[in-house]
Amino acid sequence: MENLPVEVIGNILSQVGSARDVVIASATCKKWREAWRNHLHTLSFNSCDWPFYLELSPSKLEILITQTIFQTKALQSLTIFMDVDEFSAAPVIAWLMYTRDSLRQLRYNVRTTPTFNILDKCGRQKLEELVLAHNSIAGVDPIYQKFPCLKSLSLSHVSISELDLSLLLSVCPKLKTLSIISPEIAMSDSQASVELSSSYLKDFYVESFSSEKFILEADSLENLHLKDCTFEDFELIGKGTLKVLKIDDVSVIRLDIGENTENLEIVDVNSFTIVWPKFFQMISKASKLYRFRLWGVVFDDEDEGVDLGAISACFPQLVHLSLSYDLRDGVLHYGLESSPLVNVVVLELGWTTINDLFSAWVAGLLERCPNLKKLVIHGVVSDIKSHEECQIFARFTEFVLQLGRKYMHVKIEFEYV
Repeated sequence: MENLPVEVIGNILSQVGSARDVVIASATCKKWREAWRNHLHTLSFNSCDWPFYLELSPSKLEILITQTIFQTKALQSLTIFMDVDEFSAAPVIAWLMYTRDSLRQLRYNVRTTPTFNILDKCGRQKLEELVLAHNSIAGVDPIYQKFPCLKSLSLSHVSISELDLSLLLSVCPKLKTLSIISPEIAMSDSQASVELSSSYLKDFYVESFSSEKFILEADSLENLHLKDCTFEDFELIGKGTLKVLKIDDVSVIRLDIGENTENLEIVDVNSFTIVWPKFFQMISKASKLYRFRLWGVVFDDEDEGVDLGAISACFPQLVHLSLSYDLRDGVLHYGLESSPLVNVVVLELGWTTINDLFSAWVAGLLERCPNLKKLVIHGVVSDIKSHEECQIFARFTEFVLQLGRKYMHVKIEFEYV
């Protein structure tokens, strides 16, 4: 270790990350202290790393962080995830101003008082990743505030206007990843609509957000994930580059991801009320689809049903299929009259309320997957079971034993909640 260049020691300390551990390691010798001062690139203050942080007051934490940061000269990544109510704005501004010339990643999640525009204090020319939580962004100036290198932006519980959010994306020409979680977005007009545009955006994740109308224009988008959201109208305008579509616990009246869905590879739908004919028509051109999941889906019309034959015909490369069993009013929405699913090697099936028809449904699907290698069965089991439920589980257990004997080449797993 004595022969290691000081720059290499700096890289080693940067891999440690945790500020407390780095400070302890830097006390090893004079050479390590020099590496700490001049060649440390990464520093993280996280309440999860050291329980003692939780015993300190915000003012003492501010002093500790200030003393630690000001001993470094080349920080490129700074993380401050502290479980405190708030920090004073003055020391936070000092941290950002001190590191702005070298900083490339900034992750900060503590409220500041009084509030200030954190974008003004960031190193705009070099910053590549910004993770901001529990703060506000106000007055984005597209002339002054430009982030030419920013590739990843995450906003969680951030207060920002629809106009400023749109302007912020416009000053990030290389942005590839955008995450918005529980935002407080002030609308600029009475239509209560959000319109965002980003030319190079590839990944978009939005969670816990409601809007009457949401329009995303992203010509290069590959991954779209909507979670716990409510929209009357959601529209994606792009050039058909979408590869992954995930919808999780979303309420939307009109969903439009465009007509060019040929590049879709993964469709994952969970806890979603669906107009099946419209949805299937929207994704039916996805001949490259290899993973398809419909879980906890509620069909808008009780007479609607998923045509597994159409799925087999439209998605010839499908290898992973996940379906949950739902029997409402005697209507099973996933029928068994279908063509073979010859390429499916992984099958996930589940129930919310089990009955004897579930076993017959599983057996029918297995017969239509001649090349199956793995079967995963997910089930919901109540703590208190009636005599009838116990009998159903007994018959299901017997069915599983027969299943194992018949399909010895298939790995069968069970997951109960």
